[in-house]
Amino acid sequence: MQSVFRRRRAAIATGWVVLVSAALAGYAFAQNSDVRVSITPRIPAHSDAKMFPSGVIRSDVNRVFIPTTVTDSYGRPVQGLHKQDFRLSEDGVEHDLSEFFIQDGPISVGVVLDISGSVKNKLAQAQQAIREFLRLSARADEFFLVTFKDQPELVRGFTTDPEIIGSDLAAAQPSGWTALYDAIVLGINQMKQARLNRRVLLVLSDGGDNNSRYSESEVKSLVREADIRIFSISMQSRTPVLDKLANASGGRAYQVHDLENLPEAAAALSAEAHAEYVLGFTPPERHRDGKYHSVKVEVLQSAGEQPLHVSWRRGYYGPLE
Repeated sequence: MQSVFRRRRAAIATGWVVLVSAALAGYAFAQNSDVRVSITPRIPAHSDAKMFPSGVIRSDVNRVFIPTTVTDSYGRPVQGLHKQDFRLSEDGVEHDLSEFFIQDGPISVGVVLDISGSVKNKLAQAQQAIREFLRLSARADEFFLVTFKDQPELVRGFTTDPEIIGSDLAAAQPSGWTALYDAIVLGINQMKQARLNRRVLLVLSDGGDNNSRYSESEVKSLVREADIRIFSISMQSRTPVLDKLANASGGRAYQVHDLENLPEAAAALSAEAHAEYVLGFTPPERHRDGKYHSVKVEVLQSAGEQPLHVSWRRGYYGPLE
């Protein structure tokens, strides 16, 4: 594993990563850590949306696909939205949606768990949250487990048996410093072994990095290039870098003040990670330049309606021709 961290630039993974950072940074969970969350069924198919095939290509020469999730103020996926409910712009220019899909299939999940000394009194709740996430997983999901303290360790490679991951969690012994960035890089590289196209990294951590070889800017570049969704759950304190990574990747950052609410946060995250809308558009010919292009997605709402939270991949690299 050490060879992973001797390379200053990791090879780019092609997948989604969900980071559950039980350090755990992010948006306030359900806007209030005391709110009890119930999980609604995942997004159903409806008249103007096809189910997207498992082998989705995120972008190609002629089209770009932007996975998008929409949740209410309690973190529950919003059902029944239609193509006309969305507005998408690229580099400030609005585009018509040429395609509109729904994805609600299995995912590859990398669990990244902070076991540094500072989580000693929080580890039991973090482990319980991960087990809740695993319990709600789809039958065909696959998982791997990375733990980190002074340095990260791949504890378990990909398996389709969530109970194996649950057993591995029980052996964690907290100590040492926090190599958060190195753990993210290891997760990105391990995700290259995934057999599924929808990929997520779930990271639990209770603070910022203080012992990595990789820098924050290097990790941000890797995440941007890797087409990764990051979901983070921050336990009691914010970790701003995880907020930024989650936001840029199209994932979600949670913050949980009350440790007893961690399993509920994990349940909400599982529902959100599995269900997503996919918005497709055709970029201008001039964008075949290999450069990064920013994307913005909005959901149209009537006055007086409860505000919705929209997460989407914030951009893409144009193809080189």
